[in-house]
Amino acid sequence: MSLKRTLVGIVRSQESTSDRVKDPQMKTRYYNLSRDKAWEEVTSILKKIPGYKVLHEVASVGEITLEKRTAFGRTVDITVSILSVSPVRSAVDIYSASRGSLGDLGANYRIILQLFTMIDKKLSAYKVVQ
Repeated sequence: MSLKRTLVGIVRSQESTSDRVKDPQMKTRYYNLSRDKAWEEVTSILKKIPGYKVLHEVASVGEITLEKRTAFGRTVDITVSILSVSPVRSAVDIYSASRGSLGDLGANYRIILQLFTMIDKKLSAYKVVQ
């Protein structure tokens, strides 16, 4: 992680992925799977990660909410969205925000990269290269 990302994290306590971000690691991930199949795969991955607690999941909307405690005792809320792009293609976006008033020193950025690494590893056969 770069020094710039850490400095930005001093004042910023949230991070999210989208198609419009400049950082290629923070771009939305696409998979050649139906939304239902992607939902099953992603939720099974997220439920098995140690240190993360699933708070809420809504299959009809395609959102799962997680909670994680950092090493410094802060709580991080994470929302993973699984969207249907077409009948055979899905997109995965992640939003992560720390509770509290100060920045997170890049913790949300690292959490998103960690989750994407796990999801990409499991769904590598279906990943759409952009």
